[in-house]
Amino acid sequence: MNFNITLLPGDGIGPEIIAETVTVLETIAGKYGHTFNFTELLMGGCSIDKYGSSLTDETLADCQSADAVLLGAVGGPKWDDPKAKDRPERGLLALRKGLGVFANLRPVKVHPALVDSSPLKPEKLQGVDILVIRELTGGLYFGWPKGRDVKDGRERAVDTLEYYDYEIRRVMELAFSLAKGRKKKVTSVDKANVLESSRLWRQIAVQVGAENPDIELEHTLVDTASMRLITGPAWMDVIVTENMFGDILTDEASVLAGSMGMLPSASLGAGKNGLYEPIHGSAPDIAGKGIANPIGTILSSAMMLRHSFGLETEAAAIENAVDATITAGARTADLGGMLTTKQMTAEIINKL
Repeated sequence: MNFNITLLPGDGIGPEIIAETVTVLETIAGKYGHTFNFTELLMGGCSIDKYGSSLTDETLADCQSADAVLLGAVGGPKWDDPKAKDRPERGLLALRKGLGVFANLRPVKVHPALVDSSPLKPEKLQGVDILVIRELTGGLYFGWPKGRDVKDGRERAVDTLEYYDYEIRRVMELAFSLAKGRKKKVTSVDKANVLESSRLWRQIAVQVGAENPDIELEHTLVDTASMRLITGPAWMDVIVTENMFGDILTDEASVLAGSMGMLPSASLGAGKNGLYEPIHGSAPDIAGKGIANPIGTILSSAMMLRHSFGLETEAAAIENAVDATITAGARTADLGGMLTTKQMTAEIINKL
């Protein structure tokens, strides 16, 4: 089969981990008789430096026409000025909106060999296998009005938390659909005791739950959910929540796996053109040192093969190779090891 993949390496360690992931994908293509056509473009801080825009119209158009988009990471201290007219993160939000990807899937699974890498007690990590589904194109990050002004002689900043019923329903329906193939349990996270948007969120969750009586539905306030992720994560299965809550909770959940460098994500919409990226940031402190953990990006490419291309066997091959590599004791610096980015990738490729 023939697929067109747009690569957006981005900033910091992004180019390093994307380059290694391309090597893995080329190995898969050769082994299974596929052709992956890669187009590499700028997005994020590097795009601001060259074009004055974190995401150009041309780059977005290319992403929209591709079969899938593979992203490294964006951002860094160089572009952190809060008064800047454009920031790398704006490009990421615009990309998600432009691709119409409304649901971000973030699996959090604890590898038995990495239990000691987590700050949590080993007994709390037994059986942890969570899928967080984060609504991706609504909420505070996209609501309007948004901005800064001066009111009554005081500088003011405004963000709007806004959701429509259809935005909640489509991500909730996806959560219930995916739960059918897992433990048949959905935990809906909101702040319904305070926020009107969360009360609508809970209302829609109840409606979709009634349409899926074979799935257990529970409601949890976001502060309680953040506590439970640390005190009893094995009890959770599919978590579905709004944009900002999901952003925060998945970073917290990353400590369960031992390192943010381990975790992939897939952003999906109505079509098969998905956006795939590791959940970690650009890590400018280690950029260029060749020690970044490539596993989160490599596993993101496996999710791409599964969700956008329908290549389940190939996706499983990558996941099994990563699992075998970790089991064999291969570790990058973030996991307490000594392997470089390239060495870790080579270990994974040897097991494909």
